[in-house]
Amino acid sequence: MSHAEASHQFTPVAHAADLTDKGRMVVEVEDRLLVLVRVGDDFFALDDVCTHDDGPLSDGTVDDYAIACPRHGAKFDVRTGAALTMPATRPTQAHDVEVRDGQVYVRIRSTPKTAEAPHLPGQKPAFVSTSDPAAAATGELAPAQGELAPPPVEPERSVSEDSVREALKQVIDPELFVNIVDLGLIYNVSIDEQTDGKKHVAIDMTMTSPACPAGPQLIQNSKDVLGRIDGVSAVDVKLVMIPPWTPDRMTEAARDQLGIF
Repeated sequence: MSHAEASHQFTPVAHAADLTDKGRMVVEVEDRLLVLVRVGDDFFALDDVCTHDDGPLSDGTVDDYAIACPRHGAKFDVRTGAALTMPATRPTQAHDVEVRDGQVYVRIRSTPKTAEAPHLPGQKPAFVSTSDPAAAATGELAPAQGELAPPPVEPERSVSEDSVREALKQVIDPELFVNIVDLGLIYNVSIDEQTDGKKHVAIDMTMTSPACPAGPQLIQNSKDVLGRIDGVSAVDVKLVMIPPWTPDRMTEAARDQLGIF
């Protein structure tokens, strides 16, 4: 245990009888809001925050050592805080819990737990930091490589909704390493012919959350890709948040790549 961890003391937060199996409650320790979870006779404590969009995990449901954020369905392992499913890619902080004489105590941790609990059946960890999509699909870790390379020049083709969506598959989410079409981020495609015979392409595009940090990059890359299609003279990308994105918008290909079954 590090000196920083040793500086924190166990704090009583609840009686064991206050929670039933799969129950959860919000507790405060050292001015920090946590969600206390019970699975069987075991108790766990996590920061009450989804690392995808800062939503409260305490409003979600618990199933088989996983708590699901109610906003977009991201799941976290209650034992370690590990992100189990997208759109979350980073773990939330797990803390130490002890039960003594029917009283539940929590000690704040400053560092992640190093002993990672097994993944849920059929799931891979979602917090993969890699620039290699193939590595992301297998869950192997690799160093991040920074910004994505500029999209290649699009070969000549007729301008249609199908060709626009196919071109947009070159735009890859920098956190999830899945293209924006398979993620279900493209809501609408419209194509208008200009007086010079070229096409004006407009797309309605969403994000996995309103505060998605990759938003500006995804919008610019989309414009770049579509602007390289022969016959396209103008591109507009409109960001829309209604209806809000949900994981059920993903294609089977995206689910397979992210290990969601």
